[in-house]
Formats: sequence, C-alpha cells, structure tokens
Amino acid sequence: MELPYAESWKIKMVEPIVKSTREQRELWLKDANYNVFQLRADQVYIDCLTDSGTGAMSDRQWAALMTGDESYAGARSFYELKDTIARITGFEYVIPTHQGRAAENVLFSALIKPGDIIPGNSHFDTTKGHIESRHALAVDCTVDEAKDTQLEAPFKGNVDIKKLENVLEHNSDKIPFIIVTITNNTAGGQPVSLENLKAVRALADKYGKRVIFDSARFAENAYFIKVREKGYEDWTIKDICLEIFKNADGMTMSAKKDGLVNMGGFIATRHEDWYESAKKYCIPFEGYLTYGGMNGRDMAALAVGLDENTEYDMLHTRIHQVEYLAKKLDEYGVPYQRPAGGHAIFVDASLILTKVPKEEFPAQTLTVELYKEAGIRGCEIGYILADRDPVTRENRFDGLDFVRLAIPRRTYTDNHMNVIAAALKNVYDRRNEIKRGLKIVWEAELMRHFTVKLEPLA
Repeated sequence: MELPYAESWKIKMVEPIVKSTREQRELWLKDANYNVFQLRADQVYIDCLTDSGTGAMSDRQWAALMTGDESYAGARSFYELKDTIARITGFEYVIPTHQGRAAENVLFSALIKPGDIIPGNSHFDTTKGHIESRHALAVDCTVDEAKDTQLEAPFKGNVDIKKLENVLEHNSDKIPFIIVTITNNTAGGQPVSLENLKAVRALADKYGKRVIFDSARFAENAYFIKVREKGYEDWTIKDICLEIFKNADGMTMSAKKDGLVNMGGFIATRHEDWYESAKKYCIPFEGYLTYGGMNGRDMAALAVGLDENTEYDMLHTRIHQVEYLAKKLDEYGVPYQRPAGGHAIFVDASLILTKVPKEEFPAQTLTVELYKEAGIRGCEIGYILADRDPVTRENRFDGLDFVRLAIPRRTYTDNHMNVIAAALKNVYDRRNEIKRGLKIVWEAELMRHFTVKLEPLA
C-alpha cells in the first residue's frame, strides 16, 4: 500500500484563534469602511490577507535569532546572510533592507528617472507604485494565456517575448532595465519557465539592457520548474535557483515570503556599479550597509530560512496545501486562476459575481462577502489594487479581478482549508443574490487599496 501524504514538519507551538458571529463581523466591516486591511487581526478567524511575514519560523530559525550579532557595522549575521545569498543566487553584492518595497525604493532611486519605461510581467502593486511615483511607466508584457483564468497552462507567468521586443525596439533609449516577477503574483501566483527567463536574457543582451528579478517567491518558482518543465526533474531546487539567477543582473527580494521571516528584504546584484549607486540611498533610507533595515537576529533567521526553503520537501509541503484547497474548490465549482499558484488561490470574481458591474468592484465585494460569511480575510487583487491611470486618472478595468487567498507558510492545517472552501461555496451558491457592489468614498493617489474607504451600494 502506498503511504499517504504528510507534512514535512511537526508542530511545536500553537496560537489560539477565535470565531465571531456574523453580526459582529458586519459591525467590524462597517467600522473598517469595508476595507479588510483596516480590520483588527483579532477580528479575523482565518487570515489569508497575505503570505508576507505571516508564516511560522522553524526551530533552527528561532535558535539563530538568539545568536544574532547586533553590531552596527560588520555584523557576523550580515556576512552569514551575504554568503547564503551568494550560494543560492550567485550574486556577490548584497544590501539588506527592511522589506521588499524598501529594496525597490533604494534600487529604483538609483536607476529610474522621469520618463523611463520599465517593461516586465505584471508588476506588483509596490513595484508599479515605485515606478509611477518616479513619473515613469510600467509596461505589462505578460503572456495572453494569463488572461484566461480557466485555461490550464504550466507557465502563465511568462513574459511575452514578442510584446517585450516591441517595447524594446520602440523605446530602447528610455528603458533602464527589464523586470521579471517570479512567481508572477498579479497574474495569480503563476510561475515563469527557465526557457522564458533565458529568452528574456537573450533579448536583453540583444538590446544592451540589464534584467532585475522581483524574487519574493523565487523558490516556489524553482519548484514549479522542477515539476513542470522538461529537463529539470532530477535537479535540486538549489541548482535550479542558481540556473534561474544566471539570467538576471540583480534582484529585489521581500524576504517575508520565501525567506520565511516576519520582516526583511534585500537587494543583490553581480554588478559593482549598481551596488555603488544603490548604497548611497541605503544609508539615508534604511541604515548602514551591513544591516540596512534589519536587525542582526533577523538576518540570522533569514539566512536559515533561505536555506530551508530551497529544499524540495519544504516547498512540496507548502504547495501541496495550496493545491489541496484548489481541489476542494473544484468539487464546489468555484472558479479560480488555473492551475493553482504557488502561494495562493486567486478566485475569479468576474466569473462569480456576474451581476455586479465592474465599476462596483466585484472582487472587493466578494472579499467582503467571504469575511461576513466566516471571518476569513482575503485580499482584492483587482480593479481597486490596479489604481487609476496616472495620466487620465480613470479607473483601470483592463486587468483581472481576483480575490487572493494567500496561505501563510507552516501556519494552517488542511482543516482550515476545508473551512475556507466551504465558506466560499456558501457565497458562491448565493452569488445571484448579490447584485450590487461597493463605491469608493475616499482614496489615496497611489496604492489606494491599503487605505481606501468604501460604502456598499443598494
């Protein structure tokens, strides 16, 4: 008899979570202006807002915390982290930051000027925000397969090489670099193939451009290459990671995802000129070069986390849980971006709340309904997150409208996945009763989804 699947870890410590009533949740939502970012954490039963900084650290990571070196300059913990990053990515120059958006802020301050054009695959919210706040333009060159959420394709995060070459051909003098997000979060946590990364590299070389990888979930991307891309079945995850980063000149990293820590990030590059340009922004924005925005203990924990999360068993356990939730949704007929992504299920609100006009934000409406149903907090990755066009100031309705259910690493059990699936089924079963959505009553000019205030219509 074949042995059943089991997690590659055992539980050492638990944190209680508490249920609430629907009446309580309706009041809390009203107080939060129907923006789930504004809810208190203790008002949430199962929190799938993000997988960023919400995972559980291992015993080795907690032990590393105790031995972290807090020296202001030249801390041992920095060199442990630097050596780990070099071993996994091949990049020699490393600047720690307090999280991924800080890495973008430091590096983009050095590289982007007004009028620049930055092509890539579905720039995530902070990436696009840092580009547009510098009066530059982010151009999405993702493959069209990503737009069809019900299409089964192994690498829907890929860059469309023809689209990218068109941008390079007509705007080469305005492009300081190409950026590729691995995995492609906005497209549904979808991976990018090594074949595609190599094609991007070849095109960049043709036009004399450098390439940055937004690498928050690079280890999950490596896992998908191993299990989906022919020729890499027998490679280790660490070897695939090295092969991935051969195609980049540098990376930004939110270590709160695949680094398995609660706070942290970094810039890494093979180019000394990029390092020299970026480090002058690190000191005033983040801190001295050997700690940036991180404590020594957090750098020590990150070094261990990067090592642990570039092993197959850890990644298999993590992605298996996401796939488990996907199979439950398949049973109930709930549509999501197929195939299941590495860190989350992206529920396609446009195929569920078909009676809610796009101007009333179906994905945010579904996010609210799911919270009211069971106290589950998801995150809208759709029309509100897309912000307004920086020139016309019109809402951008040309993308996908998802509710992202991000699964924290090593945090919830499959029983929690069952609750999430059942709650979504309940909302899905009454989808035709939901005919009105939400309106914006206040919004920030940039990255509005974090603080937007909404009111229900009808």
